[in-house]
Amino acid sequence: MTLTARAARKAKTADAPAVVTAPCRRRWCAAGGAFEGAESGVAGDTMGAGSNAAGRALSEMYDRLHASFGPQRWWPAETPFEVIVGAILTQSVSWTNVAQAIANLKQAGLLDPRGLFVTPNEEIEPLVRPTGYYRQKVKKLKSFLEYFWGRHGGSLIRMFATPAGELRGELLAVWGLGRETVDSIMLYAGGLPTFVVDAYTVRVLSRLGLVPPDAAYEDVRALFMNNLPANPRMFNEYHALLVHLGKHYCTKRGPACGECPLR
Repeated sequence: MTLTARAARKAKTADAPAVVTAPCRRRWCAAGGAFEGAESGVAGDTMGAGSNAAGRALSEMYDRLHASFGPQRWWPAETPFEVIVGAILTQSVSWTNVAQAIANLKQAGLLDPRGLFVTPNEEIEPLVRPTGYYRQKVKKLKSFLEYFWGRHGGSLIRMFATPAGELRGELLAVWGLGRETVDSIMLYAGGLPTFVVDAYTVRVLSRLGLVPPDAAYEDVRALFMNNLPANPRMFNEYHALLVHLGKHYCTKRGPACGECPLR
Protein backbone atom coordinates (compact mmCIF):
# COMPACT_ATOMS: atom_id res chain seq x y z
CA MET A 1 0.00 0.00 0.00
CA THR A 2 1.33 3.44 -0.86
CA LEU A 3 2.50 5.45 2.08
CA THR A 4 0.74 8.72 2.77
CA ALA A 5 2.86 11.78 3.34
CA ARG A 6 2.58 11.36 7.09
CA ALA A 7 3.44 7.67 7.02
CA ALA A 8 6.36 8.28 4.66
CA ARG A 9 7.86 10.85 7.00
CA LYS A 10 7.40 8.51 9.96
CA ALA A 11 9.03 5.63 8.07
CA LYS A 12 12.02 7.80 7.24
CA THR A 13 12.73 8.39 10.90
CA ALA A 14 12.31 4.71 11.76
CA ASP A 15 13.55 1.73 9.79
CA ALA A 16 13.37 3.00 6.19
CA PRO A 17 16.50 2.28 4.16
CA ALA A 18 18.58 5.36 3.42
CA VAL A 19 18.20 7.15 0.11
CA VAL A 20 20.75 9.29 -1.65
CA THR A 21 20.62 12.93 -0.60
CA ALA A 22 19.42 14.96 -3.57
CA PRO A 23 18.52 18.60 -4.26
CA CYS A 24 15.09 17.58 -5.49
CA ARG A 25 12.25 18.47 -3.11
CA ARG A 26 10.68 15.04 -3.57
CA ARG A 27 12.54 11.79 -3.14
CA TRP A 28 11.50 8.21 -3.61
CA CYS A 29 10.66 6.60 -0.27
CA ALA A 30 12.41 3.23 -0.24
CA ALA A 31 10.11 1.94 2.50
CA GLY A 32 6.91 2.38 0.54
CA GLY A 33 8.05 2.46 -3.06
CA ALA A 34 6.36 5.81 -3.58
CA PHE A 35 7.18 9.48 -3.56
CA GLU A 36 7.19 11.30 -0.27
CA GLY A 37 4.06 13.38 -0.11
CA ALA A 38 1.97 11.05 -2.28
CA GLU A 39 -1.63 11.14 -1.08
CA SER A 40 -3.17 8.67 -3.50
CA GLY A 41 -2.51 5.11 -4.61
CA VAL A 42 0.38 4.42 -6.94
CA ALA A 43 -0.63 4.65 -10.57
CA GLY A 44 0.78 2.55 -13.37
CA ASP A 45 -1.72 -0.25 -14.00
CA THR A 46 -1.34 0.24 -17.75
CA MET A 47 2.34 -0.66 -17.45
CA GLY A 48 1.74 -3.87 -15.57
CA ALA A 49 4.55 -3.17 -13.13
CA GLY A 50 5.27 -5.74 -10.48
CA SER A 51 4.58 -5.32 -6.79
CA ASN A 52 8.19 -4.50 -5.86
CA ALA A 53 8.93 -1.03 -4.51
CA ALA A 54 11.18 0.03 -7.38
CA GLY A 55 8.61 -1.08 -9.95
CA ARG A 56 5.87 0.90 -8.23
CA ALA A 57 8.03 4.02 -8.05
CA LEU A 58 9.06 3.80 -11.71
CA SER A 59 5.45 3.16 -12.69
CA GLU A 60 4.25 6.23 -10.81
CA MET A 61 6.96 8.34 -12.42
CA TYR A 62 5.94 7.18 -15.89
CA ASP A 63 2.26 7.89 -15.32
CA ARG A 64 2.91 11.37 -13.99
CA LEU A 65 5.24 12.30 -16.81
CA HIS A 66 2.94 10.91 -19.48
CA ALA A 67 -0.06 12.70 -18.00
CA SER A 68 1.87 15.98 -17.97
CA PHE A 69 3.75 15.85 -21.28
CA GLY A 70 1.75 13.44 -23.42
CA PRO A 71 3.22 11.20 -26.17
CA GLN A 72 6.66 12.35 -27.36
CA ARG A 73 6.56 10.40 -30.67
CA TRP A 74 10.22 9.47 -30.78
CA TRP A 75 12.39 8.79 -32.81
CA PRO A 76 12.20 11.61 -35.41
CA ALA A 77 13.02 9.59 -38.54
CA GLU A 78 11.37 8.19 -41.65
CA THR A 79 13.07 4.79 -41.74
CA PRO A 80 14.82 2.43 -39.30
CA PHE A 81 18.12 3.00 -41.11
CA GLU A 82 17.73 6.74 -40.62
CA VAL A 83 17.31 6.05 -36.91
CA ILE A 84 20.58 4.11 -36.89
CA VAL A 85 22.48 6.85 -38.68
CA GLY A 86 21.01 9.46 -36.34
CA ALA A 87 21.90 7.42 -33.26
CA ILE A 88 25.54 7.29 -34.36
CA LEU A 89 25.78 10.92 -35.46
CA THR A 90 24.14 12.33 -32.34
CA GLN A 91 27.02 11.30 -30.11
CA SER A 92 28.23 14.43 -28.25
CA VAL A 93 26.17 16.88 -30.30
CA SER A 94 22.69 18.41 -30.32
CA TRP A 95 19.94 16.98 -32.48
CA THR A 96 19.71 20.19 -34.50
CA ASN A 97 23.17 19.48 -35.92
CA VAL A 98 22.27 15.86 -36.60
CA ALA A 99 19.10 16.88 -38.43
CA GLN A 100 21.19 19.06 -40.75
CA ALA A 101 23.60 16.22 -41.47
CA ILE A 102 20.78 13.80 -42.19
CA ALA A 103 19.18 16.33 -44.53
CA ASN A 104 22.52 16.60 -46.35
CA LEU A 105 22.75 12.81 -46.70
CA LYS A 106 19.19 12.66 -48.04
CA GLN A 107 19.85 15.37 -50.57
CA ALA A 108 22.94 13.50 -51.74
CA GLY A 109 20.97 10.26 -52.03
CA LEU A 110 23.20 8.50 -49.50
CA LEU A 111 20.78 7.72 -46.69
CA ASP A 112 20.62 4.01 -47.47
CA PRO A 113 22.86 1.13 -46.36
CA ARG A 114 24.35 0.36 -49.79
CA GLY A 115 24.99 3.93 -50.88
CA LEU A 116 26.61 4.94 -47.61
CA PHE A 117 28.73 1.79 -47.51
CA VAL A 118 30.25 2.11 -50.99
CA THR A 119 30.76 5.89 -50.97
CA PRO A 120 34.31 7.02 -50.07
CA ASN A 121 34.68 8.63 -46.66
CA GLU A 122 35.97 11.85 -48.23
CA GLU A 123 32.62 12.36 -49.98
CA ILE A 124 30.58 11.72 -46.83
CA GLU A 125 32.61 13.84 -44.42
CA PRO A 126 31.46 17.28 -45.69
CA LEU A 127 27.84 16.13 -45.44
CA VAL A 128 28.06 15.19 -41.74
CA ARG A 129 30.42 18.02 -40.78
CA PRO A 130 27.67 19.78 -38.71
CA THR A 131 27.81 16.93 -36.16
CA GLY A 132 31.41 17.62 -35.14
CA TYR A 133 34.22 15.05 -35.08
CA TYR A 134 32.88 14.28 -38.53
CA ARG A 135 35.81 12.17 -39.71
CA GLN A 136 35.49 9.89 -36.68
CA LYS A 137 31.74 9.69 -37.12
CA VAL A 138 32.07 8.62 -40.74
CA LYS A 139 34.44 5.91 -39.57
CA LYS A 140 31.86 4.82 -36.99
CA LEU A 141 29.16 4.68 -39.66
CA LYS A 142 31.41 2.56 -41.86
CA SER A 143 32.33 0.35 -38.89
CA PHE A 144 28.64 -0.37 -38.30
CA LEU A 145 28.02 -0.94 -42.02
CA GLU A 146 30.89 -3.42 -42.27
CA TYR A 147 29.30 -5.40 -39.44
CA PHE A 148 25.82 -4.97 -40.92
CA TRP A 149 26.71 -6.27 -44.37
CA GLY A 150 29.13 -8.92 -43.15
CA ARG A 151 26.96 -10.39 -40.40
CA HIS A 152 23.42 -9.75 -41.66
CA GLY A 153 23.83 -9.35 -45.42
CA GLY A 154 22.49 -5.82 -45.35
CA SER A 155 19.10 -6.93 -43.99
CA LEU A 156 17.57 -4.98 -41.10
CA ILE A 157 14.91 -7.67 -40.78
CA ARG A 158 17.57 -10.32 -40.28
CA MET A 159 19.55 -8.16 -37.87
CA PHE A 160 16.58 -7.34 -35.65
CA ALA A 161 15.42 -10.97 -35.72
CA THR A 162 18.55 -11.84 -33.74
CA PRO A 163 17.76 -12.52 -30.05
CA ALA A 164 18.00 -9.21 -28.19
CA GLY A 165 20.78 -10.24 -25.82
CA GLU A 166 22.87 -11.67 -28.62
CA LEU A 167 22.34 -8.66 -30.85
CA ARG A 168 23.25 -6.23 -28.08
CA GLY A 169 26.49 -8.09 -27.50
CA GLU A 170 27.32 -8.01 -31.21
CA LEU A 171 26.61 -4.30 -31.54
CA LEU A 172 28.63 -3.43 -28.44
CA ALA A 173 31.57 -5.22 -30.05
CA VAL A 174 31.39 -2.92 -33.11
CA TRP A 175 33.99 -0.16 -32.96
CA GLY A 176 32.46 3.24 -32.25
CA LEU A 177 29.17 2.03 -30.79
CA GLY A 178 28.68 2.68 -27.09
CA ARG A 179 25.91 1.47 -24.82
CA GLU A 180 23.56 4.40 -25.34
CA THR A 181 23.98 4.23 -29.12
CA VAL A 182 23.41 0.47 -29.20
CA ASP A 183 20.31 0.63 -27.03
CA SER A 184 18.95 3.50 -29.14
CA ILE A 185 19.43 1.44 -32.30
CA MET A 186 17.75 -1.61 -30.78
CA LEU A 187 14.82 0.25 -29.23
CA TYR A 188 14.05 2.97 -31.75
CA ALA A 189 15.08 1.29 -34.99
CA GLY A 190 14.34 -2.32 -34.09
CA GLY A 191 11.50 -2.03 -31.58
CA LEU A 192 13.35 -4.35 -29.21
CA PRO A 193 12.86 -4.18 -25.43
CA THR A 194 15.92 -2.42 -24.08
CA PHE A 195 16.08 0.78 -22.05
CA VAL A 196 18.16 3.75 -23.18
CA VAL A 197 20.07 5.59 -20.45
CA ASP A 198 21.50 9.05 -20.92
CA ALA A 199 22.66 11.99 -18.80
CA TYR A 200 19.07 13.18 -18.33
CA THR A 201 18.04 9.79 -16.96
CA VAL A 202 20.84 9.72 -14.40
CA ARG A 203 20.25 13.33 -13.37
CA VAL A 204 16.54 12.82 -12.75
CA LEU A 205 16.91 9.51 -10.93
CA SER A 206 19.80 10.71 -8.79
CA ARG A 207 17.89 13.80 -7.67
CA LEU A 208 15.01 11.56 -6.68
CA GLY A 209 17.39 9.35 -4.72
CA LEU A 210 16.89 6.28 -6.89
CA VAL A 211 20.51 6.04 -8.03
CA PRO A 212 23.77 7.75 -7.04
CA PRO A 213 24.91 10.63 -9.29
CA ASP A 214 27.81 8.53 -10.57
CA ALA A 215 25.72 5.43 -11.25
CA ALA A 216 27.07 3.15 -13.99
CA TYR A 217 25.12 2.86 -17.23
CA GLU A 218 24.35 -0.84 -16.81
CA ASP A 219 23.16 -0.35 -13.22
CA VAL A 220 20.67 2.35 -14.26
CA ARG A 221 19.50 0.28 -17.23
CA ALA A 222 19.03 -2.74 -14.96
CA LEU A 223 16.78 -0.68 -12.67
CA PHE A 224 14.30 -0.34 -15.53
CA MET A 225 14.87 -3.73 -17.16
CA ASN A 226 14.47 -5.67 -13.90
CA ASN A 227 11.48 -3.81 -12.49
CA LEU A 228 9.25 -3.02 -15.48
CA PRO A 229 7.63 -5.19 -18.16
CA ALA A 230 9.74 -5.72 -21.29
CA ASN A 231 7.54 -3.39 -23.33
CA PRO A 232 9.45 -1.57 -26.12
CA ARG A 233 6.66 0.95 -26.72
CA MET A 234 6.68 1.94 -23.07
CA PHE A 235 10.50 2.00 -22.91
CA ASN A 236 10.45 4.24 -25.99
CA GLU A 237 8.02 6.67 -24.41
CA TYR A 238 9.60 6.56 -20.96
CA HIS A 239 13.05 7.53 -22.20
CA ALA A 240 11.64 10.36 -24.32
CA LEU A 241 9.65 11.67 -21.33
CA LEU A 242 12.76 11.67 -19.14
CA VAL A 243 14.63 13.63 -21.81
CA HIS A 244 11.82 16.20 -21.92
CA LEU A 245 11.87 16.49 -18.13
CA GLY A 246 15.65 16.86 -18.06
CA LYS A 247 15.71 19.49 -20.79
CA HIS A 248 12.88 21.69 -19.53
CA TYR A 249 12.51 21.12 -15.77
CA CYS A 250 15.26 19.03 -14.19
CA THR A 251 18.01 21.09 -15.76
CA LYS A 252 21.66 20.87 -14.79
CA ARG A 253 21.60 24.35 -13.26
CA GLY A 254 18.57 26.10 -11.78
CA PRO A 255 16.07 23.23 -12.01
CA ALA A 256 12.40 24.23 -11.98
CA CYS A 257 11.50 21.97 -9.07
CA GLY A 258 8.31 23.88 -8.26
CA GLU A 259 6.90 23.11 -11.70
CA CYS A 260 8.14 19.51 -11.95
CA PRO A 261 5.39 16.90 -12.54
CA LEU A 262 7.13 14.67 -9.99
CA ARG A 263 6.98 17.27 -7.20
